[in-house]
Amino acid sequence: MHILWLVKTVLPQAAAACGLAGASDVSGSWLTGQLAALRPHGELRLTVACTDARQKASLQGEQDGVSYRILPGADGFAALLQTEQPDLVHIWGTEYPEAAAMQDAAAAANLPVLISIQGVMRDCAAHLCDGVPDAYRHSGGLWHTIDKVIPGELLDNMQANFDVLARKEAAVLGKARCVTGRTGFDRRAAADLAPAARYYPCNETLRPLFYTEALWHAREFGRAPVLFLPQGNYPLKNLHTVIRALPAVRQQFPGATLHIAGWPPLDKGPLLRPIIDRMFPYKLYCKQLAAQLGVADALHYTGPLDAAAMRQAYLEADVFLLPSSCENSPNSLGEAMLLGMPCVASNAGGIPDMLAAGREGLLYGESQDADALARCLLQVLTAPDGGTALGQAARARALHTHDAAANAAALVGIYETILKGDAQ
Repeated sequence: MHILWLVKTVLPQAAAACGLAGASDVSGSWLTGQLAALRPHGELRLTVACTDARQKASLQGEQDGVSYRILPGADGFAALLQTEQPDLVHIWGTEYPEAAAMQDAAAAANLPVLISIQGVMRDCAAHLCDGVPDAYRHSGGLWHTIDKVIPGELLDNMQANFDVLARKEAAVLGKARCVTGRTGFDRRAAADLAPAARYYPCNETLRPLFYTEALWHAREFGRAPVLFLPQGNYPLKNLHTVIRALPAVRQQFPGATLHIAGWPPLDKGPLLRPIIDRMFPYKLYCKQLAAQLGVADALHYTGPLDAAAMRQAYLEADVFLLPSSCENSPNSLGEAMLLGMPCVASNAGGIPDMLAAGREGLLYGESQDADALARCLLQVLTAPDGGTALGQAARARALHTHDAAANAAALVGIYETILKGDAQ
């Protein structure tokens, strides 16, 4: 059984196999866990393909029994399928242009295609800028002109890009006949956007490092609490609501800090600061909001984190925080749960499918409700056990959800079902 994967990013294994400088495992590399889990399935031959516009020619290599192909662009997909002759094409994600190109190439070759829903771009686009004032969401013509020369992060451009991605997702899912997901949220999206498709549930396997024995422990008595946010660089991740919740937390814990994975706002000195602020309006909004509320000193950016650094950031924090306005099944939440952390998250998208509210973590209602978020944070921070019971229950749930062997077997079973023709 030969399966060809299409993935959006160059995985670390692909970079190593093809002789490239090491690819980062900051983004997309949860797929490495799935690859490792599939290794014992000797009946499966796997080829992993991706595109990298920086390459002038196709690259290929092999590592741990998996073949890797890095192509300069999607125009090489037909030839790739002709060369590889897979039995089935598995496309991870729906919204990037290569997904549609591979779907069309596979259809032309009369190959079955399985589509994995990752995010649900329709809903992400609808909620991208929830809670951000209009003054920051819309930029004038001058700033759009500058953005064409020196790209920034104008929110109206970002919104337009998300809307385009949502349309691409709808087009891919509209043609799909086999779809896999893992939450009630993405199952409902599939029913809307892929009405002719059969839906196959299959949970995700996370990065291997998070299955190790290093577990979270409650903070020492008297130490100021640390809240950890795994992403905050664009408004969907809802940093602005966390900032609005911080004054209530600091009223009870004056030394509390918020650690945010990712780059801090760009600062090139006072001369360029006004221009940069206008080119990065969401970061400007968060900066101004934090200053206005007197919590600017609470914000600490970590810079990008690889798997080892990310795990350490989890272990050094007291609460994991996921306030996103929309998510499907965020891998960062799964990783925090595997480590036994107490988690506070918004009751949005597929998040409620990942943990039982009140037993395995705390969910607060509307994602923009800063008061409800603050109450949940304080409930954990003032608990006699520091959230240990929540974290232990979360870990037990995550070990089941993200069971590598079970998920690999389920995925192989999906492949076999499709190839037997039972999906028709």
